[in-house]
Amino acid sequence: MKSAMEIEKIASVLKVLGDKTRLTMVKILDSHDCCVCEFVEIFKASQPAISQHVRKLKDVGIVRETRRGQWIIYSLEKGSDFYPLVQNMIQYLPNQDYKLKELEEQGLRISCE
Repeated sequence: MKSAMEIEKIASVLKVLGDKTRLTMVKILDSHDCCVCEFVEIFKASQPAISQHVRKLKDVGIVRETRRGQWIIYSLEKGSDFYPLVQNMIQYLPNQDYKLKELEEQGLRISCE
């Protein structure tokens, strides 16, 4: 049986995903890891605004960060208890790969290897 605390956690995950930018970020991260600078270009938003979005996703455990040299790379936390819920939701979203393709064409896709 699910506890009231789990309902609280799920409510906070859904609240975080209720934002269009964050929902789009999660869709992108489902197939591609990204850094903040790429999201800045994709969403045409300031770095602090993007960092705030990413922090909220991290706080609820949907996204994790990995350091690669000077870059911090974000990816979906596929080990999260909420990943099946997130995956179920984002399957209904349109593919966002074209946004990364546009970045590549502009030479703005970061290669963090």
